[in-house]
Amino acid sequence: MLITESYDLAEFCKRLEGAPYVAVDTEFLREKTYWPKLCLIQVAYGDHAAAIDPLARDIDLDPLFDLMDDQDVLKVFHSASQDMEVFFSVSGRVPEPIFDTQVAAMVAGYGEQVGYATLASEIVGVTLDKSSQLTDWSLRPLSDRQIEYALGDVTHLCTIYEELDGRLEESGRMSWVSEEMSALTDVSSYKPNPREAYRRVRIRRPSRKALAVLREVVAWREETAQRRNLPRNWVIRDDALVEISTHAPQNVTDLSRVRGLRGNAAKGRDGESLLKAVQQALNMPQNEWPEIPPRRPPIKGHEALVALLQTLLRLRCEDHDVAQKLVATRDELDRIATSNDENLRPLQGWRRELFGNDALELKAGRLGLTGERGQVRVLRPDELG
Repeated sequence: MLITESYDLAEFCKRLEGAPYVAVDTEFLREKTYWPKLCLIQVAYGDHAAAIDPLARDIDLDPLFDLMDDQDVLKVFHSASQDMEVFFSVSGRVPEPIFDTQVAAMVAGYGEQVGYATLASEIVGVTLDKSSQLTDWSLRPLSDRQIEYALGDVTHLCTIYEELDGRLEESGRMSWVSEEMSALTDVSSYKPNPREAYRRVRIRRPSRKALAVLREVVAWREETAQRRNLPRNWVIRDDALVEISTHAPQNVTDLSRVRGLRGNAAKGRDGESLLKAVQQALNMPQNEWPEIPPRRPPIKGHEALVALLQTLLRLRCEDHDVAQKLVATRDELDRIATSNDENLRPLQGWRRELFGNDALELKAGRLGLTGERGQVRVLRPDELG
């Protein structure tokens, strides 16, 4: 059913009180905005399923947010991070506790970042209709076909969750998934910090001065995009920000030479604000300029060790039927090979037990790999001789 009235939403949420879990999905748009525009929320448990219209006039979503806050009701998502961001943007909080079926599927042996359609096919035995995938969910009225498609996302998710939950309980890996969920419910992950946004803009071999300017102009863009609710690059593109940071223009004439500034932007209010941001960086004491990120040592000479670590990772993940990407990335293997950083993700929690300890032993020469009958086998210390 489609819910467009506050009373109906309150009644629906009341019927879900005491449920052990609810499956949740959202439909949203953000191609033309900074903040995601929430267009539909789907919730299901057992015989109860509803598509909730947040765009309906005067609808009160508080009962839904209260349900998302209920610590006794597990909220089940597939690939939860974007949904969590959407809930945070409209309510200032994130659902908790949660269960992400994509993460669970990687732990349960379904492969690397398995898609929802694949799980629906393999676990539920249904082929999803993808014709509504790219629909504009902000348009009203919604068609019966759209509503049916949206509800299918959560009704099938219930079956997927119950199957994965059973597998994880049987294998004793539920705690592995719980570790991953703590990061997804960290509210700080969804709070944009304009002063840190410059770290996402790539600038080659910057000086500290260039980084100081970059920090200020990117912060201005972030705040402007938020205020105008526009995509960042609609305000000013990354390459223009990098050029401004490199050359630190002092006046409108200098700023006008920057490629990528639209029209007369350099002469307008945005140009004035950009020049002010540049000057703010230049007037700042140099000890407050950002430090240049340390360059990682080249892995030249360590390629063979990285190759061994990759082989070990594959063996350990195949033995335990876990997706390799969930345990360690290539970049993390490079860092294990070339540094002594104990804070790396593969060296924490269940990953360390599964792979990290053996990786460190291999690096130290206390564990080996050998060929045997066409296969690779791990040599333990008592076999090394």
